[in-house]
Amino acid sequence: MPRSVRRAFVLGTVPVALVTLLGAAAPPSSGTSGVGDPYFPLAGNGGYHVHHYDLTLRYDPAGRHLSGTAVLTARAGQNLSRFNLDLNGLKVTGLTVGRDKADFSRDGQELTVTPRHALHRGQWFRVTVTYRGTPAPVTDPDGSLDGWIPTDDGAFVAGEPQGAMTWFPANNHPKDKASYDFTITVPDGRTAVANGVLLGRHTARGYTTFRWRQSEPMAAYLATATVGKFKVEQFTTRDGIQVYNAVDPREAGAAAPVLRKLPSVLEWESKLFGPYPFKAAGSIVDRAPNVGYALETQTRPVYDRAPDLGTLVHESAHQWFGDSVTLTSWKDIWLNEGFATYAEWLYEEQHGGDSAQKTFDALYARPASDGLWEFPPGDPGSGANIFGTPVYARGAMALHKLRTAVGDRTFFLILRAWAAGHRDGHGTTAQFVRLAERASGKDLDGLFQTWVYGQGKPSAP
Repeated sequence: MPRSVRRAFVLGTVPVALVTLLGAAAPPSSGTSGVGDPYFPLAGNGGYHVHHYDLTLRYDPAGRHLSGTAVLTARAGQNLSRFNLDLNGLKVTGLTVGRDKADFSRDGQELTVTPRHALHRGQWFRVTVTYRGTPAPVTDPDGSLDGWIPTDDGAFVAGEPQGAMTWFPANNHPKDKASYDFTITVPDGRTAVANGVLLGRHTARGYTTFRWRQSEPMAAYLATATVGKFKVEQFTTRDGIQVYNAVDPREAGAAAPVLRKLPSVLEWESKLFGPYPFKAAGSIVDRAPNVGYALETQTRPVYDRAPDLGTLVHESAHQWFGDSVTLTSWKDIWLNEGFATYAEWLYEEQHGGDSAQKTFDALYARPASDGLWEFPPGDPGSGANIFGTPVYARGAMALHKLRTAVGDRTFFLILRAWAAGHRDGHGTTAQFVRLAERASGKDLDGLFQTWVYGQGKPSAP
């Protein structure tokens, strides 16, 4: 995401025999209030995995009022007497686990749920939360806004890294990926755009309801429900990808020549990185002057203004690197941003612009005091730095050094193998290093230590 520089269950009880089989002898416990991310310790929750979110939302832009029902289908990873969800600000008006009402309490972003019956390890369960209020974005450690961000005609909804919890209760960490259904009702004349494939829309009594489905697994931060007055374009590419573009009419003139290139950009990236990982694609081009960034919301990046071609290439590359292959810790975000930035370099190189080597050399020429060398991309140090220049530019430099070390044929084999081997899942830096060493037959520890984890400007380019 370019920032200033620049997603058969059992209801109720289970049979006694199955409880025994699932290991009910262990005493019930509470899931942790976070998954242990060093930069966002309260993000996500331990003890269970959400497999599906069914979100029904109604939004009034004039009053900025949101009402919602979230149905989470999940599976317990341990015996649980209670568990947590992330939800920021909105008022909970009802909560059930299975068919039974459940007790709940609030403490900051933590919504603690105590079901009537303890959950057993391996048990499927369904949580239904009804809620309402005026959603507000959160301010990230770098000072930017994310989450449900009001606009003059609706809302710009972008959740990296914390913002999903501003509009639905979630297991809000990239380690937990799920499929999604969205049913979003807005005043007639507005369009509600979410992830995946549009299943249908209908209008009645002055309101229009849009139904979307994201069937491939998605991290919560990549979900969107952006609302506005949009000009909509729909078509299918020759590869069978369903494209849905929603553009604020005020941005349409500037956006049109760039969006026309989306099919060719996806085709080009597919040749480099492997088949496009989703059924749907597209863009949401809003006018959101207070945002200052774009985000690779899964299948349909959201832009705060008409994007340039480089930004389109960047956010499209994230569909492979970040969305399909998702990080397990925010510390590893160079696996998202370094890869998407290097895709920009490659596009320039192969479309008549500067070579990747020339771009690398220009960056390396910056003095040791430059912000590019402020911290290593593989260890930004805090949540305030995860969208800093080193993560993007020096992350891309690390990939270029890998390319020069192993040669083009092996390098692009590594990128395709990374995207294919971790499709719909997760990846870590350590796994990427192992893959690169296996594919190349070389010891690359020194290269990665220097360019991904080394402090300061490397002594030699």
